[in-house]
Amino acid sequence: MSPLLRRTTKKKASERVVTLVSKPGCHLCDDARAVVAEVCERTGASWEEKDISRDEALHRAYWEQIPVVLIDGEQHTFWRVDADRLRRELGG
Repeated sequence: MSPLLRRTTKKKASERVVTLVSKPGCHLCDDARAVVAEVCERTGASWEEKDISRDEALHRAYWEQIPVVLIDGEQHTFWRVDADRLRRELGG
């Protein structure tokens, strides 16, 4: 089979990791945390939160976009998290 025709299996939500990159005192981060927690609970995806003020690499990469949501290490969105879009991306 040609590599161009090969189907790739999409990961199940339970195999995905959502990372919320945030900072203390950020009201948008509080809103994003609530959405991420709810969507991950419903889809079975795991999630983690990383504090941009404690990670220089994250600070350099995302300081103007906080909060940022990554899925499996790739940027999904920033500033506002749309629950429906996140759920679709996770396959839920």
